[in-house]
Amino acid sequence: MALSIFRTKPIEQADTGLKRCLSAFDLTLMGIGAIIGTGIFVLTGIAAANQAGPAVVLSFVISGFACAFAALAYSEMAAAVGGCGSAYGYSYVAFGEVVAWVIGWILLLEYSVSVAAVANGWSGYFNNALSAMGMGLPEALTKSPELGGIINLPAATIILVLMWMLIIGVRQSAQLNTGMVFIKVFTIIVFVSIAAFNVHPENWEPFMPYGWFNTLPDGKTTGVLAGASLVFFAYVGFDAVSTAVEEARNPQRDVPIGIIGSLVFCTVIYIIVSGLLTGVVPYTKLGVASPVAEALKLMGYKWASALVSTGVIAGLTTVMLVLYYGLTRIILAMARDGLVSPYLSKVNPYTQTPVRVIVITGVIMSVAAGVVPLGALAELVNIGTLAAFVLVCLGVIVLRIRLPHLHRPFKNPLNPLFPVLGMVSCGGLMAFLPHTTWLRFMVWLTIGLIVYFTYSIRHSKLARK
Repeated sequence: MALSIFRTKPIEQADTGLKRCLSAFDLTLMGIGAIIGTGIFVLTGIAAANQAGPAVVLSFVISGFACAFAALAYSEMAAAVGGCGSAYGYSYVAFGEVVAWVIGWILLLEYSVSVAAVANGWSGYFNNALSAMGMGLPEALTKSPELGGIINLPAATIILVLMWMLIIGVRQSAQLNTGMVFIKVFTIIVFVSIAAFNVHPENWEPFMPYGWFNTLPDGKTTGVLAGASLVFFAYVGFDAVSTAVEEARNPQRDVPIGIIGSLVFCTVIYIIVSGLLTGVVPYTKLGVASPVAEALKLMGYKWASALVSTGVIAGLTTVMLVLYYGLTRIILAMARDGLVSPYLSKVNPYTQTPVRVIVITGVIMSVAAGVVPLGALAELVNIGTLAAFVLVCLGVIVLRIRLPHLHRPFKNPLNPLFPVLGMVSCGGLMAFLPHTTWLRFMVWLTIGLIVYFTYSIRHSKLARK
């Protein structure tokens, strides 16, 4: 038993039936589509108002560095190990089955909760846009039963629309993502162009009102480091690019370009926007649902504020699309390995997409987004993602020792320094998360281990061999 749960999976390069149609440009836009969303349009202001003040710029820099080390590790593993399972697949090769299952279980939570939670945010902006045109939906159709409504209809519907897009093909989904990315990048350019000429340097004083880190009597945390652990959510999604290995035209080259390129672009955008946002408006006024739109409204640019709302809708759509895509590919990888039902491993020969996985997960997430308020669960996304990042960084070091002659088209520079820095920085950000988040995380892991020891350990493909 002790040895069997640590059995490792050999590296395979078999034809999987998925269509190879994504270029490095497509993958970079996929990463940007997943990253730029809630983080830039919402979390920037909340973190500035409640945790870091104008020093939220430093919070983004710290989180960006942590993600950069993880991105280098993901790039090496994606190029050398491959597969659509992302951190799950890499852990299976490096650490063994039980660790791979735990990471896969964490990723299922990260991606599915993210999609459903972002759908709730999308619903609010979409209904506001309809209301501005005099076509707003009744309140009963925009709130979950727990909040006094019947169903959050826009949230449930957008997931079903994305489900249809993913079914018809990854090429079409990538084209939709590209269009939406250009809309939200244009929105950001408009904000930067206006804000650059309306900066009041006195708004940056005091620059660090909450210091580096403080714990309040109610258990909440403030400061630059606490802000970094919050705005880390703004970077969640670049790892979804690694789930596209089997659909990339030249995965060993294109996937590292997509991962690193999207992360660098978005980090620069985050730093510029957060610096300008706290410069045009006092940080104390930014703790609202749409701080970028609010800042433009306070400056008197109502037309630009409305444009930003359009950018938010586009931004949240691409976040959901890419994370939904990543979720289906991870489940597909787990099903092939026998850790979940092999029924989910079927790829449709006509669309060359895993239709069964797409439909089942889409219906579940649509129902959840429509009837369940997901605010509390959303806190779990950060800690699960950070845990995956730590293990991928460790996996680079382990595989350099276990398989020193493995062909690595992309190599992590300064190994093992950069992977170690990735582990330390991501582990440090985990330490600054609230205790309640850790408790929920441990409950989810416990449930996952029960599933593994009652089903997966006996049905694993390696166990049958």
